[in-house]
Amino acid sequence: MSKNSLGASDLFLGVLAILLISVSFYQTWVGLEQIFGNASFVIALVLSLLLLFLCWMLRAAKLEGKSTGSLVGIYIFIASFCFIANFNALYTRFMRTDIYTNELKTINEDFNTLENNIEAKLNYKYPKETTRNIEIKKKQLMAQIIDPANQGIGSRAQSLIRDIEKMTGQKVDLLTPIGNDYEDLAQRMGSQIDNMVMDLSPDERNLKSDINNSVLKWNKRVQEFLLLPKKEKDDLAQALIDNALTDYNKLGNRGSNVLGEEKFKFEPLFSKTQDVGKIGYAFEHAIKNFGMYQFVVLAGCILLDFVIVIIILLVTSPDNRTNNSVLGNRKKGRTLIPNK
Repeated sequence: MSKNSLGASDLFLGVLAILLISVSFYQTWVGLEQIFGNASFVIALVLSLLLLFLCWMLRAAKLEGKSTGSLVGIYIFIASFCFIANFNALYTRFMRTDIYTNELKTINEDFNTLENNIEAKLNYKYPKETTRNIEIKKKQLMAQIIDPANQGIGSRAQSLIRDIEKMTGQKVDLLTPIGNDYEDLAQRMGSQIDNMVMDLSPDERNLKSDINNSVLKWNKRVQEFLLLPKKEKDDLAQALIDNALTDYNKLGNRGSNVLGEEKFKFEPLFSKTQDVGKIGYAFEHAIKNFGMYQFVVLAGCILLDFVIVIIILLVTSPDNRTNNSVLGNRKKGRTLIPNK
């Protein structure tokens, strides 16, 4: 058999290298777009061709029994760029929706915390325990009024109103909706109960009303967001996050101005989700939230970029040079012709 003929192992390694590096090429292209723009295609193509060439050089060097250390070092250096870009592309693709969803859930929790912190600084007519129970019933009442399954002041809402009347010792007026605007009705009922419970200035009363309404609004919007398909979540999330943070910071700063910084100190919130898709954000988020998903993406990128060179080094030896097929395994020898 000719020394230069291709055997089964050569074909297998060649096809495997092309498949793996082709996938790596696409992911490198996507992962570098946020840095190099349209030039990322050319950069990814050059890197991928260099990796293929190095795989061929490593195979040839091993067959000839030459040292492969320098070639492996060059391969690792070039493959590292691909690995970074691949991780960014794959991590962003698989984790984008979870990142947006968790950010909105966190902001929603921050709204509830802000509401509790501001209300804790207001002046009440009743003991704290009673006031807290009235507030819980009030929120349940407002949610019940806008519940699509039983809008308005139905039997459940009336039961909550009776509980509030017992705790306050005051009569709650049953208001009526304007048209079919039950959200407005819920807000007016909530404001009426606030006025019964709290001794507030006009600014404090407006602040409490606005933050209560914002909490209800963002609770509803986040719940609606969670029901959307994945594609719509990815398209709408960033705008929703920006709007939520704008409302949150406005209310927080307003609370600090109305109550005074000595009574309520506010720290604005900022989000980094606008950096989703950038290499730095992908690695930072993965390190801070390392778990099974992050491990799977990391392992996948390592296999994608480095497994082929490991296989070449393990399965290739100088003995393979002339033993690439079954036919090549035949022993060759001279036939001795006896002297007559």
